[in-house]
Amino acid sequence: MSTLEFSLPVIWALLIGVAVALYVVLDGFDLGLGILFPFFKTEAQRDQAMNTVAPFWDGNETWLVLGGGGLWVAFPKAYAVIMPAVYLPIIVMLLALIFRGVAFEFRWVAKPHHHRWDVAFAAGSTLAAFAQGVVLGALLQEIRVENGQFAGGAFDWLTPFSIMCGLALVVGYALLGATWLMMKAGGDVEHLARRMGTPLLLGMLGFIALVSVWTPLQIGRIAERWFSLPNFYWLAPLPLATLLVAWLCWRGIQNDRPLLPFASAAGLFLLAYIGLVISNAPYLVPPSITLWDAAAHPSSQVFLLIGAVILLPMILGYTVFVFWVFRGKVQPGEGYH
Repeated sequence: MSTLEFSLPVIWALLIGVAVALYVVLDGFDLGLGILFPFFKTEAQRDQAMNTVAPFWDGNETWLVLGGGGLWVAFPKAYAVIMPAVYLPIIVMLLALIFRGVAFEFRWVAKPHHHRWDVAFAAGSTLAAFAQGVVLGALLQEIRVENGQFAGGAFDWLTPFSIMCGLALVVGYALLGATWLMMKAGGDVEHLARRMGTPLLLGMLGFIALVSVWTPLQIGRIAERWFSLPNFYWLAPLPLATLLVAWLCWRGIQNDRPLLPFASAAGLFLLAYIGLVISNAPYLVPPSITLWDAAAHPSSQVFLLIGAVILLPMILGYTVFVFWVFRGKVQPGEGYH
């Protein structure tokens, strides 16, 4: 294997990994807001909550397109195995995102007869988050592969573990949504978000602990990765860092700090994401297909990498610009619609 053949899949894996991490954090908070939507009792509270994400929500989904498209073009063999294994939850996720996006826009023009769009927004957000967790669970519990092709059934993804991962992501996104509202909303919406913050934080920590126990118990290679020596000593700081960041999140919620809860909630997601990467690297389809097994031809990867190098700074610049322009809290009665 040449240096180029070795390094290009690693570069693409890092790019896709960053895109997925940014999607989870950025689209996670507005999906979380949709999950929490039924808890806002008045129309004014729901309007204010939606206005906190109005300038951001559609741009946040750019990272999902980049992550999925990058997997397709850079690692077509992995894409060809993963998609048949999770067709149904992927379809549910995409339909839920469509309903959520349509509801976001239509509820403003349908007033005062907008209740059905409120329901669509909340249901679409919750279903999309749950389906993403199910897809993650299906990948973690390992996909059956024979001769480089998917060899399982249409419902192999439907297991207690994948359902648990779906619920975990719903709770985690709800935490991101609550901490976002602590940072971006004022008045009753902020106070309600703070009241929900601690139970959601405890729920997320419970799911992190459950995944951390369940995965090594059912998959021997993950247990060996984490608990063999000297790996145990090298990896022990990760759960300790998770506890520290969780404590910071709790402190931020209790002390009415605007930025700390959201930053630390995002940190919890990133630490959990790093843990999953450590458990499964270098496999894209555990435990059968590695980065290098799934990689496209180097010439294709180089060609696509040129486009990514041009577009990524533009996307990042746009994201930073929008967050800077629309900084500050949205107070009751204020908004962008």
